[in-house]
Amino acid sequence: MDQQSSPVVVETRSLKKSYGAVHAVKGVDFKLRQGEVIGLIGDNGAGKTTLIRMLSGAEQPTGGEILFNGEPVALRSPRDAMALGVETIHQYNSTVPNMTIAQNIYLGREVLTWSLGGFGFLNKAAMRECSEDALAKVGFHLRSPDASVGALSGGQRQGVAIARALQFEAKIMILDEPTNHISVKETNNVLAFTRQLPERGYSGIFISHNLNHVFETCSRIVVMSRGLVVADRLTRDFSVSEIEDLL
Repeated sequence: MDQQSSPVVVETRSLKKSYGAVHAVKGVDFKLRQGEVIGLIGDNGAGKTTLIRMLSGAEQPTGGEILFNGEPVALRSPRDAMALGVETIHQYNSTVPNMTIAQNIYLGREVLTWSLGGFGFLNKAAMRECSEDALAKVGFHLRSPDASVGALSGGQRQGVAIARALQFEAKIMILDEPTNHISVKETNNVLAFTRQLPERGYSGIFISHNLNHVFETCSRIVVMSRGLVVADRLTRDFSVSEIEDLL
């Protein structure tokens, strides 16, 4: 099935977000289809970060609506979005440095040997084993899952965040500047993973200031400026210079 005829998994209709007199998002219509990776582009202050914060439940709209699989939803917290299969991988704060790799992957969703009223003993062996499997699936072969995340490079931390998203069967991945401040090799790993999202059965929103990375990984590009969508086309119908003129 062609991506443009695939079902719409996320849609916004006239979505708005204001902070007092500041209108960060001004009535955005946006669609993400199943198996599609969209590049979301815009200068600082364009509204793209506010848009993805609303899609991930970190911010609530002041107008308009968000739909998942055609049904209106109220995302009151990131947990609400996660329950719908949305995982957000931020450039800086996706992991907790003073915790181990396995603890980060299972943060908030720990495996227990038994549970009574939400309390029990952690099944550390199961979490270690599953963490290794999750990391291997995304091509990140890191040290022991008991190693501290604080000792990892920026790209390795991104690998942990991506593995966590896959482990809990995310359907939609929002990658917010995932290649910032990481090495060339690690950047290539992240880009390769992003390109593979459709064949893995995921949809993605890829936010980046690096237009070359967007052109390498995304099938469609949405350009925002001053809180509005100013262009929305297939990647092949854009040129880098044209996008630069729109920003």
